[in-house]
Amino acid sequence: MMRWSVIACAFVLGFLLAAPPARAEQFATEARNAILIDITSGAVLMEKGADQPVPPASMSKLMTVVMIFEALASGRLSMADEFVVSEKAWKKGGSKMFVKVGDRIKISDLLRGIIVQSGNDASIVVAEGLAGSEEEFARRMTIRAKELGLENSRFRDATGWSDEGHEMSVRDLAKLAEHIIRKYPQYYTIYSEESFEWEGINQRNRNPLLGLGLGADGLKTGHTEAAGYGLVGSAMRGDRRLILVIAGLPSASKRSIEAERLIRWGFREFETKELLPAGAKVGTAAVWIGSAPRVPLVVREPVVMTTPYGGLRKVTGEIAYSGPVEAPITEGQQVATLQLSAPGIKGVEVPLYAGMAVERGGMQEKLKAGALYLVETALSALRPAPSAETEAQPAE
Repeated sequence: MMRWSVIACAFVLGFLLAAPPARAEQFATEARNAILIDITSGAVLMEKGADQPVPPASMSKLMTVVMIFEALASGRLSMADEFVVSEKAWKKGGSKMFVKVGDRIKISDLLRGIIVQSGNDASIVVAEGLAGSEEEFARRMTIRAKELGLENSRFRDATGWSDEGHEMSVRDLAKLAEHIIRKYPQYYTIYSEESFEWEGINQRNRNPLLGLGLGADGLKTGHTEAAGYGLVGSAMRGDRRLILVIAGLPSASKRSIEAERLIRWGFREFETKELLPAGAKVGTAAVWIGSAPRVPLVVREPVVMTTPYGGLRKVTGEIAYSGPVEAPITEGQQVATLQLSAPGIKGVEVPLYAGMAVERGGMQEKLKAGALYLVETALSALRPAPSAETEAQPAE
């Protein structure tokens, strides 16, 4: 079978500017570790030590809460269920919901004690209620984290207290935040509640991004001596949602300043747009001995792209495949990629799928293919051999 590499220009999106679009430089941050992601497109806008495992402090309570959300979603738990407060939970130091030994507390209240008040005591109550002990709960957290694709996360407790070996990377925290936002929108609204009162003690949400007019609606702060000051935050403007994780800052005020600066920078310096809707036809690919000479190429999901401001006007796309594609071809089979590029960003590859089935061709198609092969072979023999200065590049 004759094969060749094909790169065909598919389209140029938008219009070209006389001047090149501005490039957004890497944002400098005092945070020891940081990552900022536009989850609308999946683009990482900046990162610093994003895969280094570090003490997450109370930011690891996101995983504690995920375990509760999963139990609620499966029906094993309801918001009206109650857990009993143990002496261990009551004695736990640090941030507290201020529960009392022997109290029976509803899950709906414990969730707010963890999310809004960052209660270590509430976290232990839930851990013991779901798994029998905090140690077993932490073991289950670690297993579940790996199942969710968190590669640098290990848990020793339900609170984020500075146990040796209790660690997460900021990339894992961002993944976990996105999982919560996408999977549990019915519960995610708790993260934006500004305060929660329990036993006459009213505590405000510790997230400094709430109420700043940024569109912030979550998620969690953290602080221990080993971890420094950190934050997992998310904000939405229009159709764009950013997730920010910073860790290792020297003070709460530095944390607030850096969080606000990064979120504002992400919205200001970048733009995100849907370039193609799901199912859009991008082009066609040649077919080898098929009932049709070409097969339409479509995208399965919406194609969304983030660039520095002005870059969307200069996005170009190319279709790449090794072809012609041999029949039979099933509808939905991946046969090519769409390679997108724009100034100031790394290229993006999008899978392209067959928009229809193409059966294996009959005798007539085989004769045509054979004739084409003979012509190509003859033409190849007439082409001059590559010079020493220019080596022929084989098709992949």
